Amino acid sequence: MKNIYLVGFMGSGKSTVGRILAEKLNLNFVDVDQLIEEEKKMKISDIFKKKGEKYFRELERKRIKDLSKKENLVISTGGGLGANRENIELMKKTGLVVWLDVSLDEIIKRCKGDKNRPLLNQPYENLKKLYDSRKPVYKMAHIHIKTDNKNPEEIAEEIIDVYLHRN
Repeated sequence: MKNIYLVGFMGSGKSTVGRILAEKLNLNFVDVDQLIEEEKKMKISDIFKKKGEKYFRELERKRIKDLSKKENLVISTGGGLGANRENIELMKKTGLVVWLDVSLDEIIKRCKGDKNRPLLNQPYENLKKLYDSRKPVYKMAHIHIKTDNKNPEEIAEEIIDVYLHRN
C-alpha cells in the first residue's frame, strides 16, 4: 500500500488521527517531528532556539525524502513540512496526501500553553499571516477534510473511506 501523509497546521490533529488511522489500517505510524526529536535528542522548540528554523526545515525535508521511499506508512508531517511545495509534490507522488483543515481559533484553543510549539509564541496577527500563507500549499493535497467539530475517530474513518476507494 502507498503511504498516507497527513498535512495541516500545527494542532490540526495529524499525530492523533495518524495513530488511529495506522491502527485501523494495520499500517506503521511515523511522526516526523518525533523522529527528528529522537534523532537529534532535542525537543523541536530547542532545535528552533539553538539551530534555527531553516536548519529544522532541512531536517524535515531529509526525513520526508527518506520516508517517501518506503510503503505502508501513515506519516504525520510537521505543520511547515506540508506547507512546502517541493515536499508536497514528493508526497503526492508516493502516497495519498490528506489536509486536515482546522480553523485558527480552534488551533489556538487546542494548543494554548503548549511550549513545544515555538511558532505559536507570537502575536495573533503574525500567526494568522503564517496560517494564511500555508493554506495554498495545503490545498494541493489530494483530500481536504475540515476537522472542526469532528473527533479524531470520525476524521480517521473519513480518510479510510476515501483511501480504500482510491486503491
